[in-house]
Amino acid sequence: MQQAQTRDELAPVGGTGTARTAIGTAVGTVLNRGLSVRHIRFMALGSAIGTGLFYGSASAIQKAGPAVLLAYMIGGAAVFMVMRALGEMAVRHPVSGSFGQYASRYLGPLAGFVTGWTYVFEMAIVAIADVTAFSIYMGFWFPSVERWVWILAIIFLLAALNLLSVKVFGELEFWFTLVKVAAIIAMIAGGAAILAFGFQNGDASAAPGLGNLVEHGGLFPNGFEGLLASFAVVMFAFGGIETIGITAGEAADPKKVIPKAVNTVPVRVLLFYVLTLGVLMSLFPWNEIGSNGSPFVQIFSGLGIPAAPHILNAVVITAALSAINSDIFGAGRILFGLAKQGHAPQSFGRVSRHGVPWMTVVMMAGILLVGVVLNAVIPEDVFLLIASIATFATVWVWVMILASHVAMKREIARKGLPASDFPSPWWPMASVLTIGFMVLVIAVLGFFEETRVALYVGAVWLGALVAAYRLWVRGNGRRRAHLEDETSPLSVVVETE
Repeated sequence: MQQAQTRDELAPVGGTGTARTAIGTAVGTVLNRGLSVRHIRFMALGSAIGTGLFYGSASAIQKAGPAVLLAYMIGGAAVFMVMRALGEMAVRHPVSGSFGQYASRYLGPLAGFVTGWTYVFEMAIVAIADVTAFSIYMGFWFPSVERWVWILAIIFLLAALNLLSVKVFGELEFWFTLVKVAAIIAMIAGGAAILAFGFQNGDASAAPGLGNLVEHGGLFPNGFEGLLASFAVVMFAFGGIETIGITAGEAADPKKVIPKAVNTVPVRVLLFYVLTLGVLMSLFPWNEIGSNGSPFVQIFSGLGIPAAPHILNAVVITAALSAINSDIFGAGRILFGLAKQGHAPQSFGRVSRHGVPWMTVVMMAGILLVGVVLNAVIPEDVFLLIASIATFATVWVWVMILASHVAMKREIARKGLPASDFPSPWWPMASVLTIGFMVLVIAVLGFFEETRVALYVGAVWLGALVAAYRLWVRGNGRRRAHLEDETSPLSVVVETE
């Protein structure tokens, strides 16, 4: 029964009810539900633990010093509230397209159009950066091979894997993420060993210890302004965790899988970031982190491991592969939902015999091929620019998720609908405060000159989307998305004689 409801809700809005259409929907436009709790948990972990930790954390530390730990705590708490709001909607409406369709349903079709395409834009930017990073990492081992060769190879490999069943994708992401998580745990354990037993290189300028958190300018060496500046990178680091909501349309049992993933993943991500950076800044003065190579290399070298650069390279390559894999998946499923709403070409709404939206995978592969060209002209030190643009897109999507959730809760109260199976806590105060924080993050991007360009790019992008909607979207695309409500009905006790 659940499968039948899912197929109906994925049918094109306003479509006819002919037998031929029903058969087409069952065969050619329905995603397979093949993702388990294990897959979804690790997919969300993998998408939110990557470049932001392995590379971007050094930039955040340089801006805020030890106060960056507070920034990650605040950002993690805000992201958790976003995920609870998304989780409530995903359990109530487990559809592919996720927050794009929720925005269309509760805020209007224009909001759905802008939200969906902004997420695709975010994934495209990050994916191009990731494939470029992958080519740089491979160049460490094979310096004589041109970087574009690696980019082409990884695009074709991951595109081919994404064209297989979603279960194959889930397994691949599980093992990619397992490597990353194991590396992080090893780093935390290794750092703790250094602190406990005093292993350290003679090159260190300061002895390891918790005192390093306060002895080099205090907890706030760059003041409150430094803490604010770090949010541009901190929020980028959490970007991608909304993949949990995208998986709802392909989860084997959304009402069981989504709550478990939402409740555990954000906390784990927060612990990984805070523990890792806490250990780092206890081992080394904060102003030395990233200046003498990767933080991972610094820790492994401190343990006396001569192969530290090679170990790190293997880890970051795995991280890049995982990130690219998640980018292709997330953008593809949102494009699938946009096609169902009439906000993207209908070809994106067709799926292969394996239940995979193959045209969206092909499109993402085409976008990634741009990386082959840009790889020759983009300098390797533009991480902050890419991160700030991606942060704008990410935070915009999160604001739309929260706004959609507020509109849904108001409709539930107004119409007297059954309460959600997975309600967001501390409603409505937590949602209001989280929206206010997200607005602050966007304002921070405009406050600092080095990230201000993200607001210009974002404003141009949003303006172009509004114009595109007005010019090209017609028919069903101008209607609110119709989503089946799968909330469990209230039990009714009937007295019998």
